[in-house]
Amino acid sequence: MKLTVKYFALLREAIGTDTEAIEVPETVRTVADLQAWLIETDAVRAQAFAGVKRIRAAVNASMAPAGTALADGDEVAFFPPVTGG
Repeated sequence: MKLTVKYFALLREAIGTDTEAIEVPETVRTVADLQAWLIETDAVRAQAFAGVKRIRAAVNASMAPAGTALADGDEVAFFPPVTGG
């Protein structure tokens, strides 16, 4: 499954990019799965996510809880609860 992942605020700064197109394995089915996979597969991402106490997500520009199912072509955004312009 191919996804577009966007990072905002502190996550963007720590990871060093605001957007990336990635292909994830079949085991990644939800927002929580994606976050866990991102942390497990890259030390920079792991450190970035560890540096933010609470992380919110949106799928296709709609707020999404951790159990939200993902589909091929989705855009997933991760951001701290308060994000400035």
